[in-house]
Parts: sequence; structure tokens; C-alpha cells
Amino acid sequence: MTARKAETVGVACGVGAYTLWGAFPAFFGILGPAGSVEILAHRVVWTLALMLVVLWASGRIRSLRGLGVRTWLLVAAASALIAINWGTYIYGVTSDRVVETALGYFINPLVSVLLGVVIFRERLVPAQIVALALAAAAVVVITVDYGHPPYIALTLALSFALYGLCKKVMPLDPRTSLTAEGIVAGPIALSYLVYLSVVGTGTFLGHGPGHSLLLIAAGPVTALPLLLFGAAAQRVPLRTLGMLQYLTPALQMMWGVAVLHEDMPASRWIGFALIWVALAIFTTDALVRVRRGRQSARSSQEPVQ
Repeated sequence: MTARKAETVGVACGVGAYTLWGAFPAFFGILGPAGSVEILAHRVVWTLALMLVVLWASGRIRSLRGLGVRTWLLVAAASALIAINWGTYIYGVTSDRVVETALGYFINPLVSVLLGVVIFRERLVPAQIVALALAAAAVVVITVDYGHPPYIALTLALSFALYGLCKKVMPLDPRTSLTAEGIVAGPIALSYLVYLSVVGTGTFLGHGPGHSLLLIAAGPVTALPLLLFGAAAQRVPLRTLGMLQYLTPALQMMWGVAVLHEDMPASRWIGFALIWVALAIFTTDALVRVRRGRQSARSSQEPVQ
């Protein structure tokens, strides 16, 4: 496969991943009467079942053997963070707060930059400082609008940014790491589903085969975009993925406003507008710095006359 064709395939995978993520409010919205924790538990169990099959079919099941203590600690941390992220997201969708979940994924890139400063002592350029200041102002405006901080949005942004840090330093390929995360969380999720069944509050078997199939589908439906994202990350530059990632919260926000008719007063629009300006500054600065880096590298490779 040529480099251009590989990048084309990667872009298609990236668009597919972010589009599927953007369509999740429609999917999770039809899983009632199951509660958010029950949906999360089914998502963990059926994703693990799927990924074990994927690893076995690809001949990579042995990659789970011999993992060191440090790797398993990273896996456990990642598993806990993504469980918090998914649980918060599902709760937001099932409680008709889709717009707030979209806000979380809009500010996620800026939170990642902030974590880079706090954890890795990375230096901020002026454009990033302006973007973070605007994002902070947006959170203040939205906090005043809601009457409280946007807890769902902040939890989503922080948990996914920390999850990304764990994945960055984890020495595993996407399929193996996703399976390992399921191995950590799977027993807890399965135990919870068994408990619901014993006390008679579970919905898996009591609301018809259609409902059962939808809960089972929570596994592959949520695993597919992760696999597509992994394929895209291997084929396209990070700047391209950075541009594509805004597709997800944009679609989620459209669903919340146009389909669910969530309340969007003027003050809330102002908060989102500040976020969008911050993201525009952040993205433009990133693209300019990448272009300058390319030009510098090209100049250094030119022969001296």
C-alpha cells in the first residue's frame, strides 16, 4: 500500500470513528429502561468478549502473557479512567444532557494541553495561553448559566485526557491494551450484572429479545470506533486526527439541540462561542508550528552550495 493510499484509508477510518462517536447519543438513548451503570457494565462485558475473539483470530492472544507489574498498573489506571468516562457519558446522554457531554469533548484538547504543562512541564506558547484563558472564561460563563460548574463536561474532559496520557506511555498495541483494560474491569462488571439479576432489578432478560440484543451490541458498537481510531492513528498525522476530533462533539451538540431540543439560552451560546474561538486559536497555532517545523527540516536537508 502506497503512503498516499494508506493516508486515505487512515482518514476514512478516522472519519468513521469520530462519526460513530458522534452518533452515540442516538444509540444510548434507546437502551432504556436500563440505567447508566447497567449499560456501562454491559458495555465492558461485551467489549471484552469481542476483543478476546479479535485477539484470538489475529493470533495475538499471547500478547497478554508476561505483562509486567508496571504495565498492568497502567492498564488498571486506564481501565478505571475510561470506565469513569463512559459512565459519565452514558449518564449524560440518558439524563438528556447531551449538549453538556459535547462541551466536555470540545474542551478535551485544551485540558490535554494543560495536563502536559502540569505533568510533563511543557511550556505554553502565547497562543495556547490565550486559548486556555478563553476556555477558562467559557467555563465560568457556563457555570453562571447552569448555576453550578458543568460537572459532566469537566469529568469527561479530564478523564479522557488522563486516559490519553496512560495510553501514551502504555507499551501495548490498541487491540491488546483494550482487551487488557476489559480483563481488569470485566469481573467487576459481570459481578454487578449477576447482582442485578439476583435481586431482580436487571433489565437484560425482562424486556424482550430486542432490548437484550441492544445491550449486547453496546460492546461491538463502542469497540468499533476505538479500533478504527487505532487504525487511523497509525496511518495519518496527529494534526489530521486533531482536526477530525471536533466532528464528534459537533454531531453530539447537533443531536442535543436539533433532536432533543435541549435548552440553549444566549448565555450558554456565549460560553460555547468562547470555546470555539479558543479551539480555532489552538488549532491554527498547531498547524502553523507543524508547517514551520517542516520548512525547517526541509531547509536543513538542502545541500550547502
